[in-house]
Amino acid sequence: MMLGMSTVVILPVLAWYYAYSLAIGRDSALEGASQMLSMLPGRCGNLLRVAFYARVLEQCESNATICFGSVLSKVACRIGSHVYIGPYCQLGLVTIGDETLLGPSVQIPSGPHTHTFDRLDVPIRNQRGALQRVEIGADCWIGAGSIVMANVGTQSVIAAGSVVTKSIPNKSVAVGVPAKVIKNRS
Repeated sequence: MMLGMSTVVILPVLAWYYAYSLAIGRDSALEGASQMLSMLPGRCGNLLRVAFYARVLEQCESNATICFGSVLSKVACRIGSHVYIGPYCQLGLVTIGDETLLGPSVQIPSGPHTHTFDRLDVPIRNQRGALQRVEIGADCWIGAGSIVMANVGTQSVIAAGSVVTKSIPNKSVAVGVPAKVIKNRS
């Protein structure tokens, strides 16, 4: 019921998104709409964000929570059931498994090579990167301020402030910069 009412409220934004995406592309239009929607506070803001993302992302379950200030930039993003995305997160090309929690200010760009800087004769901003989907397994906890550029296995914990540069196995606890597994949860 609430998702249906939220969808009606969000219809003008959906119309704007679809029209704008014809001119500048779906990902660019998503980023603009996401920035606007990220500023809506409270439960109402979350309901409106989820109603929007459920219609434009590859997957966004209706029982997800996407908090204030969080911005998504890729329509191929997948958000599973009962996922919690804390305030001020930034998400690119990512799959987030069911029951996973992201603390505040978690960044998950589209893999480790979204930008390249190999050529000196071409400005860095004009060098094409290679996008790579980052997979976060089900029932994970990614601590506040973490940056995740590689896959995280199911039921894993990433400590706050960690930087994940290499895949983390299932049922692991990883900490640090770069993140290293310090414990197995099984």
